[in-house]
Amino acid sequence: MRYTAFLILFFLLSSLQSQTYEVGVFAGGANTISDVGKTNYILPSDIAFGGLFKWNISKRYAWRGSLTYGQFTADDNKSSSTARQQRGYIVDNSILEGSVGLEFNFVEYNLHKLGPAFTPYLYTGLTYFRYDYQYFNGGVLQEIEQKDGSFAIPMTVGFKYRINQFLIFGGEIGARYTFTDNLDASNPEGSNFEEFQFGNIFSDDWYVFSGLTLTYTFGRKPCMDCFE
Repeated sequence: MRYTAFLILFFLLSSLQSQTYEVGVFAGGANTISDVGKTNYILPSDIAFGGLFKWNISKRYAWRGSLTYGQFTADDNKSSSTARQQRGYIVDNSILEGSVGLEFNFVEYNLHKLGPAFTPYLYTGLTYFRYDYQYFNGGVLQEIEQKDGSFAIPMTVGFKYRINQFLIFGGEIGARYTFTDNLDASNPEGSNFEEFQFGNIFSDDWYVFSGLTLTYTFGRKPCMDCFE
């Protein structure tokens, strides 16, 4: 039994040392695509920041996890829609999300070779987020002291460039298709809130995080590549 435990520990440590990992930060902005405010797909209205971790399992793929916080303002008065301008609703909300998934590199991205390395990439997976539960009553935003949660599907496109042996700089735009229609306080759930619903109740909301990343990479070169 003790011998088996030793072997398991040995292989786990070997796996950790034979892969390249990245840990770093994300900073940028957030916006929403919904029934309130502008209809631009990419136009940050407030800040977003967070941390991320990547496990590069090959030159093409990396497992990725992240934790991101963002704020946004949806303002009808800044919309190009005359109907929204006349309505004049304004919604401020915040989002805290955790996301896990797979990152795909368009070209082979070998961090174990000297020299620069660059690739565009795609990322998708599964996201869970928390946000403020709100609704409009008589045109006035009602803020309830509670949070709501939902899942989302991230669809991210970006690029990454290795600055030196340890630092990687990148940029990305990530849209999240959510499974809620109340990020903009337009569709509060429950029979008591039906009179406060407006907009297209059959179309769920989106939110977008766009910004820059900086990661630190570590991990020993796999032995299978020692003779390349």
